[in-house]
Amino acid sequence: MSQLTTISSGDLTATVDSMGAQLMSLTCAGAEYLWQGDPKFWPRRAPVLFPIVGCLKNDEAMSAQGPVCLKRHGIARTREHSIVERSESSVTFQLDSDEATRELYPFDFRLNMTYSTDGTSLAQRFAVTNTGDVDLPFTLGGHPAFNVPMPGAAGEAFDDYALVFAKAWSPSVPAIDEKGIHDFGRMTQLMEDSRELALSHELIDRHATLVFHDVPQSRVALVGKRSNHGVELEFPGFDYLGVWTASTESPFIAVEPWHGCASAYDESGRFEDKRSTITLAPGERAELAFTVTPF
Repeated sequence: MSQLTTISSGDLTATVDSMGAQLMSLTCAGAEYLWQGDPKFWPRRAPVLFPIVGCLKNDEAMSAQGPVCLKRHGIARTREHSIVERSESSVTFQLDSDEATRELYPFDFRLNMTYSTDGTSLAQRFAVTNTGDVDLPFTLGGHPAFNVPMPGAAGEAFDDYALVFAKAWSPSVPAIDEKGIHDFGRMTQLMEDSRELALSHELIDRHATLVFHDVPQSRVALVGKRSNHGVELEFPGFDYLGVWTASTESPFIAVEPWHGCASAYDESGRFEDKRSTITLAPGERAELAFTVTPF
């Protein structure tokens, strides 16, 4: 049965649901920064993406262990996770492969998700262990969505928000078709030698999702240009960043650190050949974490 767990430290409080190990609330001094899942726009809030990010071509791929048949963003977000450790400021969840997961993804794994706060930032840590006897290939990522406008930003509109990067750069993003498949042969440059990208519903809708690669210093802030309120994400080790909203009226923006991305036209169709796939030998473990700092 789904269970909500609340952790806190200083002014920061977070609540996580054992169903999907999904972050459900992130407040700073009582103000809610996380999107609250209004089904009119998008019912989720911050799903965990594993063992794929995005989608596979026709929701399937062939692997060394047989067919992989996964819907968008994989299976972790739809499964109940058990709580294995908990303190006032931290909680760790666990998801183990079983017969049902192996029918879709023929590999054995253990996924631990740890949420912790130091009073200023929330850290979300992924730990994946290969519990099988063959190599384990996967990609993973976060999908936190944030209220726009932010708390304390009365009078701001969606178009008042921008992504602010650690330094000036000239990023290009791939075209994405109606099924979510990426085309890295068709790139669009979004800005030139700049730190700031103004956001709009029209911009995100035109590209479906903004998919950035190798973000400078693995750091970005989502900022209201009038209020200067927002969130900063730091995501060392994650090589992609997705930015998305559900429709041209949605009052939220998802800022998503990814290790890997959706399938692309130039890939072989073999699961192990997907971009940025992590491969663990039997018994190996990999960890990645990102932080969210409201301001």
